[in-house]
Amino acid sequence: MNRNGIKEVTQPVPAHQLGAILYTMVHTNIDRSRNELPRTLANMPTASLSKPRDIYSDLKEMILGFQLYPGSRVTENELAKRFGVSRTPVREALQRLAAEGYVTIRPKQGCFIRDIDIDVISRYYEIRIALELHALDLACVAMPDARLQELIRIWDPSTAPTSPPAVEVMVARDQSFHIALAAGTGNEILARYLEDVNDHIHIVRRLDFTDMGRVEQTYAEHHEILRTLLRRDAEGAKTLLLRHIKKSAEVAKAITLTQLAQQRILARATS
Repeated sequence: MNRNGIKEVTQPVPAHQLGAILYTMVHTNIDRSRNELPRTLANMPTASLSKPRDIYSDLKEMILGFQLYPGSRVTENELAKRFGVSRTPVREALQRLAAEGYVTIRPKQGCFIRDIDIDVISRYYEIRIALELHALDLACVAMPDARLQELIRIWDPSTAPTSPPAVEVMVARDQSFHIALAAGTGNEILARYLEDVNDHIHIVRRLDFTDMGRVEQTYAEHHEILRTLLRRDAEGAKTLLLRHIKKSAEVAKAITLTQLAQQRILARATS
């Protein structure tokens, strides 16, 4: 069981089941409130901020929110002191984050927060667009009406949240939509490649849902794409999807650059 109480699956999941499983996971997730964490380790209080088992989540949230600046160096000793714990849970958290690509561990030097290269992010978005447009061509033929109608009900704009959902919940919900379309092709390899691309752009993609207006637009755009696909209009659905992804990419990259600039100014002010 993972920390959300969901049984982890170790065997490959058939493509036709993947979308449904993702929807079950994200729509039963409970929004959790998050305390605002300090922007730099230097101004963090030395009192314990977390229980040992939460250090991984707190560090990941700080990285994703640019509270630990991309490219900056952190050490086990420094983090252990600030969290008020021993080095062991800190080391375990950093090793897990390193495995996920959020930090790089360099022996005798410490850990370095992953840099963000907007050009590389843009290339991943290009790959994502190619994969998803191809998926729509296939889904237009292979995806059953009943499944499309189910997704249409889920993404009906009238069911959109009335208050901002937790960012990670909305990111997972959005990703489940795109994976559901890829899974609807019957090609599980395509769905897995799309998941891999999404992992590489996650750090900026999540910023697309920090504004309630973008959440509402996402519901409306997903709903329109699905209704067009139900009419078996592949070209129309592809036009809508291309516009949807490009808009999301532009918003996310713009916010990323703004937040990086703000954090750079704050870091200089506290140094």
